[in-house]
Amino acid sequence: MEDISMEFPGVKALDKVHFELNSGEVHMLMGENGAGKSTLMKILCGVHKKSSGNIYYKGEAVEIENVHKAQEMGINIIYQELNLIPYLSVAENIFVGRIPKKGIGIDWKSMYEQTQKILDDMQLELNPRTPVRKLSVAQQQMVEVAKAVSRKVDLLIMDEPTSSLTDKEIDGLFFIIDRLKKRGVGIIYISHRMEELLEIGDRATVLRDGQYIKTFPLKKDMNLDVLIKAMIGRDLTEQYPKVEIPVGEELLRVENITTDKVKNCSFSVRSGEIVGFAGLMGAGRTELMRALTGADPRQSGDIYLRGKKIVIKTFQDAVKNKIGFLTEDRKGQGLVLVLDVKQNITLAALCKIIDKGVLSLKKEKDAARKMVDAIRIKTPRLSQKTVNLSGGNQQKVVLAKWLYAGCDVIIFDEPTRGIDVGAKVEIYKLMIEQARNGSAVIMVSSELPEVIGMSDRVIVMSNGVITGELSRADVAQDKIMKLAMGGNYR
Repeated sequence: MEDISMEFPGVKALDKVHFELNSGEVHMLMGENGAGKSTLMKILCGVHKKSSGNIYYKGEAVEIENVHKAQEMGINIIYQELNLIPYLSVAENIFVGRIPKKGIGIDWKSMYEQTQKILDDMQLELNPRTPVRKLSVAQQQMVEVAKAVSRKVDLLIMDEPTSSLTDKEIDGLFFIIDRLKKRGVGIIYISHRMEELLEIGDRATVLRDGQYIKTFPLKKDMNLDVLIKAMIGRDLTEQYPKVEIPVGEELLRVENITTDKVKNCSFSVRSGEIVGFAGLMGAGRTELMRALTGADPRQSGDIYLRGKKIVIKTFQDAVKNKIGFLTEDRKGQGLVLVLDVKQNITLAALCKIIDKGVLSLKKEKDAARKMVDAIRIKTPRLSQKTVNLSGGNQQKVVLAKWLYAGCDVIIFDEPTRGIDVGAKVEIYKLMIEQARNGSAVIMVSSELPEVIGMSDRVIVMSNGVITGELSRADVAQDKIMKLAMGGNYR
């Protein structure tokens, strides 16, 4: 890709960007959210048409008019956002658009057999007949991978493919990547997990603000600070900017919450405190938070706010009691992507901007502007559709919604998933600001360095049960892992 430029109304997304990929290579595409990575890849996949520049594929100049043309050429992409049909089976999703036929009907036997072979080759223990809606997010992610590799593929783009995977599943994905490399497939890999760079990458190209910065050869002993500085244009002095904040009164206490996923879970959080929840995939952390906020029904358990027992049966009850929940799936559950920034920010507290039964557009605009300025949301206008914002700024819009609603307890579920290293620090600082302002902050994260770096206390779960609690002075990765596997670290 040579001198690729791309302009949207009012925005120059790419400015003469250069990128190259060899067969049998894993080339990491790096940059902060909004750097232009996804736009560049969408041009390569035929989703967008470039404004200018040239693309050479297998030595020949090409025009990639649409997605179908790209797939015919052997160019496939696995998007960060899952692109599956929930009510169809694993097999139907893998072969969607190219279902094997037998006469005028579907050759179900052939489709299931082909799917089973693909799953076996990838060492995935999935039933081809299982509806995708019954799979975990991690399993759905692997179905996306299976769908991509089942096609003719010479060039494969992976956009944050490990964001929802466990360590074991990541190992399985890297095994698949290694096999594809040996077959001569060129892989463009987008990830914000710096540790993955040196494990599977051959080279890394950095984009910043829609411009090409530099391509680095990746070596096992290279200093990642060089890459980070290239990405954000400055030195990152502290990855986890945690500060000591005086802890106040108990704000939230839950006792013996039980659902079909969690059993007898009890914990408390105080004003000014950040409490981290750690555990392996499927430990029950998200399920506990959903039960606490009324998103999922619970069988038993009590919730206390400032020492007073409250009733939370629905998510609306949680909002009324000023408990905010930033879900792990910000696009599917945290935002209404077709609405603009100001509409999303005020969505949880419409009563504040209703004047005599009518929505006040002026109040909506004033409220949104105040929140955008307060937490530094980068958007060209308040009327910008949230679907067009970067991942970090989408996360800020979700946070702004709960701050505008006046929440005293804020739950962050995987707050930095799919967010670049610079934006992560901004999210951490916002969490600290909320704690400093007297809120109680709960953070669920699968990234242990994040949990250790940001938490005053760490609560660990395994198989739906709280297995232990560690103070900031006592917390360590090996202790968390022992508790996460159901054991006792002492």
